[in-house]
Amino acid sequence: MIIVWQWLLKSTKISGITLFPFIILRKVQDRDNEVLLNHERIHLRQQLELLVVFFYLWYVIEYYYWFFRLRDSYMAYRYISFEREAFAKETELSYLKKRKLWSFWKYIG
Repeated sequence: MIIVWQWLLKSTKISGITLFPFIILRKVQDRDNEVLLNHERIHLRQQLELLVVFFYLWYVIEYYYWFFRLRDSYMAYRYISFEREAFAKETELSYLKKRKLWSFWKYIG
């Protein structure tokens, strides 16, 4: 389900966020942004694979690992395996139809 919740994201640079089972967008017009929606749908699939709770736990651990290693919050975010997969495949709109289980694993490290 896609929700536009402008006040939640208005003071951030975040265009969208996935909090299972919702995709929350900052702008109404982003409902038509297929690349952004595909990126967020990839996160939905990742969350399902890790039974949601383990996704968030892994995400936070991996973020802090990269943050302490790189000393840069944006780069730490970009190095998270879930984000690396989503950014790499966001323009491939049919990706989820052929995506294999735990495909984010290829992006670790």
